[in-house]
Amino acid sequence: MLNVEKELAALERMTVDQLRKKFAEAFGEPTRSRHKQYLVKRIIWRMQANEEGGLSERTLRRAMELANEADLRLTAPRKPDAAPNATGEIESRPAQAAQNTRLMPGTTLKRDYKAKTLRVTVLADGFEFEGERYRSLTAVAKAATGKHWNGFHFFGLREKRGAE
Repeated sequence: MLNVEKELAALERMTVDQLRKKFAEAFGEPTRSRHKQYLVKRIIWRMQANEEGGLSERTLRRAMELANEADLRLTAPRKPDAAPNATGEIESRPAQAAQNTRLMPGTTLKRDYKAKTLRVTVLADGFEFEGERYRSLTAVAKAATGKHWNGFHFFGLREKRGAE
């Protein structure tokens, strides 16, 4: 008869490496996890399942029915930053930095806020506000107000819905 409290106490005294070995013994395959509480929980569950017989036949049949009815993906999804080249191989390329396509560098934005006039200059790689550089208008709006704003909305640049 399995004494769960005794086994649990023994598992909690083990190191992560010892738990990983115990996991491999219990499940018959290694684990990549190094999360101690997860390993303890999984090992003690497997020990109880082995002792008490695991899931019932009815439960296993129902699980198989659900798996058969599910829409299963037969191919792995492609990486979003990968594209096939001329030879059909996949080349990965670094993500491009987001470019500001709505505003031309050199443009000055002006907004009156709480009896203060805010002026922002659009740069090729960001924005300048009060001598500081920011990566986005949202960061400028937060610096100016102390609150989170959508930068384009704050400066009145947001396109109206349905407008063309």
